[in-house]
Amino acid sequence: MDDLKKAYRTVMDDHFPLEITISFGDQKLVYRKRTWKIVDKSKGEVIEKGLRYGENPGQEAAMYQLVNGNLILGDCRFIDPGNGLVSAITEDDMLQAGKHPGKTNMTDLDNGLNIIKFLDKKPCAVILKHNNPCGAATGISIDDAYNKADMADRIAAFGGCLVANRPVNRITAEMVSRNYLEVVAAPDFEEGALEILKKRANLRIVRISRIERLSEYCNKRFVDFKSLIDGGLIVQQSPVNRILDINDFQPATAENNGKKYQCEREPDTKELDDMLFGWSIEQGVTSNSVIYVKDGVTVGIGTGEQDRVGVAEIAVQKAYTKYMDALCFNEYGIAYKELELQIANGEKHKGLLEALQEQTKKEKAGLTGSAMISDAFFPFRDGVDVGISQGVISIVQPGGSMRDYEIIEACNTAVPKVAMLFTGQRAFRH
Repeated sequence: MDDLKKAYRTVMDDHFPLEITISFGDQKLVYRKRTWKIVDKSKGEVIEKGLRYGENPGQEAAMYQLVNGNLILGDCRFIDPGNGLVSAITEDDMLQAGKHPGKTNMTDLDNGLNIIKFLDKKPCAVILKHNNPCGAATGISIDDAYNKADMADRIAAFGGCLVANRPVNRITAEMVSRNYLEVVAAPDFEEGALEILKKRANLRIVRISRIERLSEYCNKRFVDFKSLIDGGLIVQQSPVNRILDINDFQPATAENNGKKYQCEREPDTKELDDMLFGWSIEQGVTSNSVIYVKDGVTVGIGTGEQDRVGVAEIAVQKAYTKYMDALCFNEYGIAYKELELQIANGEKHKGLLEALQEQTKKEKAGLTGSAMISDAFFPFRDGVDVGISQGVISIVQPGGSMRDYEIIEACNTAVPKVAMLFTGQRAFRH
């Protein structure tokens, strides 16, 4: 066990070269390894190094920034050098380095930027863990957005990465300081905020100066590599989200045996806002996924499942767990699991937990009135029936299933009727 703890603290050497050149026929892209000079507290000396380690201790890793080359394949011009975000972070941007970052710290930060690039119109906060959002929210201020994102899933947020699209103020910093996060990234930090955040010595505090231009990245493509266990590669264009405005949605229509079907209920303005917000969050969720959002806040996030009805159910289960935990924290200042333990030890009466469970069930974990978002079409109506049974009032999905007409009928026969819109594109992310 001591060896494992030591492994987590160890800054590994890496034998990756300082520069990598990748040839695409007669075109070349040049990448340079990113390193930082950071004090290694275990050795008491400054070490120049890139990533601490990869996904696990014992895996060497390196991060590279695109520094030269312009790639055009067919009619696609890929992102040019000089547009670095995470790969361009310097020591100056690390307002507090904490310790050398690992691979997951940087991929969480990258995916946070990938999500908030669609949400620049309002203050927005996303907390990520294992390259998936735990909670995400917009608000009237960045502290409002952070508080909502945190309360959406306090459990998973532990040890996560916060990405904010507005400067972090003192109120936000004070709330963050009461939690344990690995990374806080924002365009800037207002007076007094840094001093509060720096009280946690190992917290990585990062300024992303290009955030104000983040929306420009919505239509930029990069080369996406997937390595195979045999040393091979799969290369693809990065996806481009076509739904950037509520007017980009498509009506939910279908035809079967000569009969035309159309979703009868139109979403109102508030519902459209949630549908757009949810589809934006969906761009950063591992497939197979279904999420629920309400009032610009994630309610339940189901990720990485093999079947769509199963992930819709898991997202509901998570919503109930997170909702009950939030109720418990607001009422008693502790996690519901801690309350369970105190009850088991005879320190608290079981009626306290039963009351929380009953309230969560009665309020359907806040799912009533929410929007249900799916990254791919529903092959059967059982998936949407899961959401409808919890009181969702709007659904976003790509469309294109042979049974779209059944899904439309499910929406039209629901009480009350459910609005549904198609995106016309899938949002798989593996």
